[in-house]
Amino acid sequence: MWFQMISLVLDVVAGLLAGTCLLRLVMQRQRISFHQPMGRFVFALTDWLVLPLRKVIPAWSTWDLSSLVGAWLIKLAQVGVLWTLSGATAPWVLLPWYSVLSLLQLVVSGLSALVLVYALMSWINPGSPVYELVARLAEPVLRPFRRWVPLIGGVDLSPLVLLVALQVLSLLLMNLQMPGLR
Repeated sequence: MWFQMISLVLDVVAGLLAGTCLLRLVMQRQRISFHQPMGRFVFALTDWLVLPLRKVIPAWSTWDLSSLVGAWLIKLAQVGVLWTLSGATAPWVLLPWYSVLSLLQLVVSGLSALVLVYALMSWINPGSPVYELVARLAEPVLRPFRRWVPLIGGVDLSPLVLLVALQVLSLLLMNLQMPGLR
């Protein structure tokens, strides 16, 4: 029971920090302004890690690799703590691999939440400023699905197809994660 509670708290904290690093990566890639409340929140939560990493990790094209490495380091720390607490028998050299899987799981969860929020906001309040931010983040991921999924009666079902694909990917990733840390 204690392990599950610690695991939950670590998952929330690491998910928030690593997810914010990933959000920073995508917002910079999409050239979304950080001069709005969400941008200030992202900077406030990630500057302590990303700025020092930038001194040693250069950007690659329009990708801020320091944000990506920061997210991975957070997930590596989470997996390492859980590995230690669980008394896992898996070799410690596999921890970087498990942290990559954990980071991918976070990406899938974040994309699922983003697409769900995007779909709901498109029905409820498509004129809000938050919708514009969510749309700029979700549209590049939805674009390939829109090419394959036709409109049915004027309704765009591509978010639903993407959500199903993300859930399948999530199940695959869960099966690859370290036993005992699921």
